[in-house]
Amino acid sequence: MSPKLSVIICSLNGAAGVDRCIRALATQTIRSAMELIVVVDGSTDATGEVGRSHAVIVVTHATNLGLAAARNSGLDVATAPVVAFLDDDCEPEPQWAEQLLASYEEGVVGVGGPILPRSRAGFMLGYLERNNPLKPQESNLAKSNRIPYRFYLYLGRQWTRRQDGTRRDVYSFAGASMSFLRQALTDVGRFDERFVFGGEDLDLCIRMMLTFPSCRLVFAPEVRVAHHFKSSIHDTLRRSRAYGRGSARMFRKWPAVPPVFFPGPLLVLGLLSLSPRFPFLAVAALAVPHLLYPQGLRHALTSRSGASLLDAYVQLAQETCEDVGFLEGLWRFRHLVPESAPVAVPAVMSCEETRSAR
Repeated sequence: MSPKLSVIICSLNGAAGVDRCIRALATQTIRSAMELIVVVDGSTDATGEVGRSHAVIVVTHATNLGLAAARNSGLDVATAPVVAFLDDDCEPEPQWAEQLLASYEEGVVGVGGPILPRSRAGFMLGYLERNNPLKPQESNLAKSNRIPYRFYLYLGRQWTRRQDGTRRDVYSFAGASMSFLRQALTDVGRFDERFVFGGEDLDLCIRMMLTFPSCRLVFAPEVRVAHHFKSSIHDTLRRSRAYGRGSARMFRKWPAVPPVFFPGPLLVLGLLSLSPRFPFLAVAALAVPHLLYPQGLRHALTSRSGASLLDAYVQLAQETCEDVGFLEGLWRFRHLVPESAPVAVPAVMSCEETRSAR
């Protein structure tokens, strides 16, 4: 029987995570309809041996080529009409694959779901549960590329309660758990291999929307995976800096899309630089993060847990690292050839044809 779903796991020295992920995929309610592919992207650990011990397809890169290239290598051998991508630190729930395929109704070219933080109990687990960075970007981003509008949306996200329990169309998925019609991936030119880490998922979703302007990317709340992250501030900030570099590459490629540069760190830096002359500004610098990022303060008031008061300062540190990474990326990718302005183009495959592609 031909598989209905190809699942691609890309890994760089993530043998333990790959083993956990494959074991979770083995318990899927539709396991017999699935094809599992592990891409070993220059690993020096036992990732390849783990994949072969589970009798799944293993593709090996002699050197590390980056996440986009690894995903394309997985696509080279995928045969199912729907292709899903999982990071090696993700663990899907037993009905993940079944619910994912059930979400491909007419007009849908991509499906993603919640990526839920998992780690040992402690502050960082609580912080990432309250401030999960692996959420989809919402469809209202597509309404305008103007910087004031994007800033308005940014402030709105900080001050509204975040709910992931509703099925809805979205602008883009987080790459740790996402899926697309295989034909659609081919039609948009697959992943841009210039994106080594960070931004390749958003870039792909933008090209999906350009190529299929009347089709949909759907967030399905029942398509859940657990994300086993490293529970350290250092790793969180390291990832933030890498995401900043990815954002810079996005901006170099799509100059019509506003740059992702956070104003909060500049505001706090300005207050601190003036505080020797105006001491009261030092107090303001401590208070401003709670106004910019009120989720932790709200949680502290409702749960009577003082630890979440630190959330605002961790988020400020994350945005600082993303800004630093963005500036680094602007220089590093200064020679990247930009794409033409992101405006709708005729679809290669119409939404009416997506049914036959499944």
